[in-house]
Amino acid sequence: MTIEKNVSGNTAEISIGGWLDTKTAAELGKAVDELPAEVDDLTLDLEKLEYVSSSGLRQIIAAYKKMKSFRIKNVSGDIMEVLRMTGFDKRLNIV
Repeated sequence: MTIEKNVSGNTAEISIGGWLDTKTAAELGKAVDELPAEVDDLTLDLEKLEYVSSSGLRQIIAAYKKMKSFRIKNVSGDIMEVLRMTGFDKRLNIV
């Protein structure tokens, strides 16, 4: 999995590529935990994400709960199907 972070003031964008699964989910948690304390607006860019497991979904929800403003963008059809099946598409701001 690849993770790229871009932080500007209280806003951050994290781009995720590859597989977000049991082996890699902790990396996303660590990336969110390492954001500066003033960051309260997070965008996850999933353009290059190929697969997400339940462990990965847990990390996405954990990030959502930590932020005042949270959105997901560039969601592929396969990932969107997982979000729909879990009902997360109704809770998360997907742009």
